[in-house]
Amino acid sequence: MYIQGDATKEMTYDAIVIGSGMSGGWAAKELCDNGLKTLVLERGREVKHLQDYPTTNMHPWEFPYRMRLPLEMEEPNPIVGRCYAFNDTTEHFFVKDNEHPYIQEKPFDWIRGYQTGGKSLLWARQVQRWSRFEFEAPGRDGFAVDWPIRYEDLAPWYSYVEKFVGISGNRDGLETLPDSEVMKAWESNCVEQHIQKKILEAYKDRNVVMGRCAHLTEPQEIHKQQGRGQCQARTLCERGCPFGGYFSSNSSTLPWAMRTGNMTLRPFSVVHSILYDEKKGKAAGVRVIDANTKEVFDYYARIIFVNAACLNTNLILLNSTSSRFPNGLGNDNGILGKYVAFHNYRGSVSATFEGYEDTYYYGRRPTQLMMPSFRNVRKQEEDFMRGYMSFYGASRMNSGSQGIGAELKESIAKPGTWAVSMMMQGETVPIESNHVRLSPDQKDAWGIPQLITAIEHTDNDEKVKEDFLVQAQEMLDKAGCKNIRPHDSKQAPGLDIHEMGGVRMGRDPKTSLLNKWNQFHACRNVFVTDGACMTSVGNQNPSLTFMALTARAANYAVAEAKKGNL
Repeated sequence: MYIQGDATKEMTYDAIVIGSGMSGGWAAKELCDNGLKTLVLERGREVKHLQDYPTTNMHPWEFPYRMRLPLEMEEPNPIVGRCYAFNDTTEHFFVKDNEHPYIQEKPFDWIRGYQTGGKSLLWARQVQRWSRFEFEAPGRDGFAVDWPIRYEDLAPWYSYVEKFVGISGNRDGLETLPDSEVMKAWESNCVEQHIQKKILEAYKDRNVVMGRCAHLTEPQEIHKQQGRGQCQARTLCERGCPFGGYFSSNSSTLPWAMRTGNMTLRPFSVVHSILYDEKKGKAAGVRVIDANTKEVFDYYARIIFVNAACLNTNLILLNSTSSRFPNGLGNDNGILGKYVAFHNYRGSVSATFEGYEDTYYYGRRPTQLMMPSFRNVRKQEEDFMRGYMSFYGASRMNSGSQGIGAELKESIAKPGTWAVSMMMQGETVPIESNHVRLSPDQKDAWGIPQLITAIEHTDNDEKVKEDFLVQAQEMLDKAGCKNIRPHDSKQAPGLDIHEMGGVRMGRDPKTSLLNKWNQFHACRNVFVTDGACMTSVGNQNPSLTFMALTARAANYAVAEAKKGNL
C-alpha cells in the first residue's frame, strides 16, 4: 500500500535524521538545540533508556543457559554469532541473520543493531582522537584521496563532543594521539605497569598509555543534567547501563534532543530512498516504509542527515535514484559504494607472566592499555602502507578446577598465573574493488534491493598483520613474558564492526562525494556523517571522529539554512 505523502504540515519538518545511533543521535541533538523541528527515523523498535534493558541487572544463574545461547538461536545465526558481544544477555539488541539478509560476494560479517540508539548500546566505548598524521596520510602517501580537512579543523569539535560524552583517560602529551578533554583515568595493575615500563625502556618510538573510554569516572554537571551517573565498573555495558555510566545515544543525546520539544522519533521506519526535486535541484525528503505494515510514507525537510550506519547509508543512497541521479544520489562520478575499508583485527598474541603472585587487583576495568601506531607515522618506512594501534592487558587466571563442591569452589577461588594478551587494530587502505552495490534481482522483505558486499583483505593487510605479530612477540619477550603465542583469527572483514567509506569526503567532486562540511557536492542539503563519509580509516577507534564530524556538520547546516543556502 502506498500513502501519498503530500507536503502537509504533519509530514514536513525542518530536518530529517536517518538513524538514531552514535552519529544520528548527535545530529538530532545539534539540530534540535538550534531550534529545528527534527524527525528522527529509526528502522527498528524503540528502546527507552532504563525501561528497556531487560537483562541489565540479571545474575548469570538467572539465565537458563548461564548466558550462553540455546542451539535454536545459535545455529541459524552464524554471522552475528561471531560477534564477541552476542550472547543470551544481549541477543535482543542484535539483528539476526534472517531479519535483513544480504549477499556476500566475498565473506563479510555485517553486524547490526536495529533499535533506538543502534549500536551505541553495544560499542566497545574506546575513544581516541585522530592526529594530524591520519588526516595527512592519504595525500602524503598517495592512496584514496586527500582529506578536505585537517586535525585543526576538527580539534574544537573533538573537545565539544568529549565534554558532553564524558571521557576517562590521561593527558599524555603525545603528537601521535592528541589529548582529549578527560576526567580521571582507570588504573593499570602491577603486571601491566611492568610491561609498560619495559616497552618504554626498550623502544624510543613507542608509547603506552591507559585507554581512553567513554565512561564517567567523575561525572560533571553536564552529565548530571543528562541524568547520567558514575560508571560502576560492572562491564555489563552491552546489556544497557542503568546508571548511564557509559555514553550511548539512549542515555545522552536522544533524551537531550527530546527535551527541547523539537524532536519527533519514528521507530519501525525502514528508509527506502531520499526524494530528489528535479526542479529545485535538491533533495525534498525521505521515503519510508513502515517496518510492520509495509505502508509507504513520504516526509519532507530542508535538511537531511544520513546516519544509518556505514553500509545501510550506502544502501539508501544507491537506492535513491532519479532522472538527475540514475546511479544513486550525488553519484555523478560513479564511486558511490566504493573504497569501503575497515580495521584489521586478525592478529593477537597471548602469554603468561611469572611474578607478582602476592598481588591482585580490584574491580572490572572497562578498558585496556593502548599503544598508538609507530609504523609509517611521519613518512613511508616499511614495505607495507600505514600501521596499527595495539591494546594489551593482564589478569590473573584461577589456579584450577579440581574436585567437586567445596573443594572445587576453593580451587577456582585461588588466583593462579598472570595471563597477558595483546591485540592489533590495523589500518586498511581503501581500494576501489572493495565495494558494496545493490542486487539487481533480490529484494528484502520491504521490497528494497539487497546489498551485495564485495570486500576483502589485501596483501598489504597480511603484511601489517605479520608485522604486528613479530613486534608484539618481541615486546612481550623483552617485558619478561613466557609462553608467548601468536594467533591469526583469519576473520573476515566486518567482524571489526568498524566499516567505513563508500561516500567519502574530498576536495574534488570528480573523485569524492562529500565536501569538507560532509555535504554532497551535487546535492547540498544532504549530509552524511556516519562511517560512510570517511576518506580513510586511521588506526583509532572511529566513533569519536564520527561524533565530532556530525556536530561540526550539523552546526554548519543550521548556519547555512539561516542564510537561505539550503
